[in-house]
Amino acid sequence: MPLVSMDKQRTLPTAPTIPQVTIQHSGELESVKRYITLGVALKILEHDIKVVEASNMKLPRLYKSLLRGLQDYVLLEIAALRKQLRKAGIQIYNECKDASGIRAEYVCRGYRHRFSLHWGFIRTEAERLIKQHLPR
Repeated sequence: MPLVSMDKQRTLPTAPTIPQVTIQHSGELESVKRYITLGVALKILEHDIKVVEASNMKLPRLYKSLLRGLQDYVLLEIAALRKQLRKAGIQIYNECKDASGIRAEYVCRGYRHRFSLHWGFIRTEAERLIKQHLPR
């Protein structure tokens, strides 16, 4: 005699569904790229200020003050972006520069990520970011 009657169907319990977790959003990657690029833009402005100081321009104080104003805007944006990255749980833990560009490694919600930016892209993007802060 069978233990379970054949006229009743047994259903096995189903496994609970696991929600899909997005490891990283495209906006987060863009924020990290922007942060890296703004750091390069800041160094470019520092270099240009030194060049203006060492040159025989007719209005060096004017050009220096313009460059310092741009530098202030970039610093403010870096600070805001750093706060935004911290709030999103993103930490950049390695930045390596070589002949081809910059490689960055970072943690986003416990997952490690890395990317590379070529110098041509960095130069173009840094110039675009600096232009955004020019007075109109």
